[in-house]
Amino acid sequence: MDAIDSVMGPLYPGYSRSFCYWPVKGTWKTEEGAHPYDGEVGKISVADEMRLRFVCRKEDVQAVLKKIDEVHPYEEPAVDVIPQVSWRSLIPPSLSD
Repeated sequence: MDAIDSVMGPLYPGYSRSFCYWPVKGTWKTEEGAHPYDGEVGKISVADEMRLRFVCRKEDVQAVLKKIDEVHPYEEPAVDVIPQVSWRSLIPPSLSD
């Protein structure tokens, strides 16, 4: 989280390092040609993992993805980039007064 936070600008005024995380069980079967951090080729693996959720600005996405690739130990970390709309941008100016 610190590594990711170091390459992205703050999203919420007055706050930084805003993440959610929760424990999960990950499972995968390593195929021939892969170089797993954990597990063996041809076998199903199960491991305790942490799922991480955070929001960043569009202009920070590339730097965040590069940082994840640099620091994450997995050969292919499971990363999804999902576009999102800020709720404040949906409030008409007349209602925010």
